[in-house]
Amino acid sequence: MSIKRKIIKIDEGKCTGCGECVLSCAEGAIVIENCKAKVIKDMFCDGLGACLGHCPEGALSIEEREADPFDEGAAKEHVGSSKNQPLQACSSSRPMMIMPDAAPAVTGDNPSQLRNWPIQLHLAPEVTPAYKNASLLIAADCTGFSLGNVQRDFIAGRVAIIGCPKLDDVQAYIEKLTRIFKNNDIKDITLIRMEVPCCGGLQRMVHEALRSSGKRLPLQEFIVERYGGKVAKVTA
Repeated sequence: MSIKRKIIKIDEGKCTGCGECVLSCAEGAIVIENCKAKVIKDMFCDGLGACLGHCPEGALSIEEREADPFDEGAAKEHVGSSKNQPLQACSSSRPMMIMPDAAPAVTGDNPSQLRNWPIQLHLAPEVTPAYKNASLLIAADCTGFSLGNVQRDFIAGRVAIIGCPKLDDVQAYIEKLTRIFKNNDIKDITLIRMEVPCCGGLQRMVHEALRSSGKRLPLQEFIVERYGGKVAKVTA
């Protein structure tokens, strides 16, 4: 019979499927399915929240709701039966550094200069050694397809993050960028966006996040024409 008790709540909108909560849950209550964390059975979760501090995205919280009572015996049996199973974390969200000089040789004259993964703002970690003393590139999604020399002129030597103010949650991105700026030793920021009006939202996101973070970081901005020509807009 269900009772009203405290239990873990997972915000799927924030969850990137990194698997840190799975590793920190001694009862094995959390699994990764379709690149999102979920409580596999309420009776495995004791509701004490040992996993809370391990989520880099702040996707975990405690709520009070109707749930099956915690069953310590069932949880131990579950952990014992699954201890040899590999963690099925979402590989797309695992932060990693990619050093271009050490990357495998590729055919063609224009090898990738990408240094970090993931690059999508929704998946990008909020705190990572990659940001330490880094030149950060924040780019609108479409710039990589409109600007032929984006690898050489912008990605090379920078840690890249991409996003789209038209399709994504602007307020959530402002808040995440604020935390990235505030909690890391970033050296400077380069912003590139498209000339189309909706892409001005990316500029607003970066400026608002900088103000909210309290940091005064050097910022240079570029606008990319739809036909691939870049125009320097502001250097600060």
